[in-house]
Amino acid sequence: MNTFLKVNCLGAYALALLSLAVTLPWGLGPLMQNLALALLAIHVLEAIVAFQHIKTYKGSLLTSLLLALLFGLLHWMPLARANKAAKP
Repeated sequence: MNTFLKVNCLGAYALALLSLAVTLPWGLGPLMQNLALALLAIHVLEAIVAFQHIKTYKGSLLTSLLLALLFGLLHWMPLARANKAAKP
């Protein structure tokens, strides 16, 4: 399920970028652009709130922040669960 949701996030961003170059059917361009901007804004707020979990990512902090901005809680929630399970 997590992968399905991540693919949908990437699809929304891809359609928003595509709509800048071509006209999407049914006038979906502005809708997809607004959706992508809303997702990014929400994910920025999430990254601020969940930074303590984001910085525990095994890779670089920059990579973790980028993943948090793209996927939001789909990235940091598993990190939070792992942190909770690791604490006695």
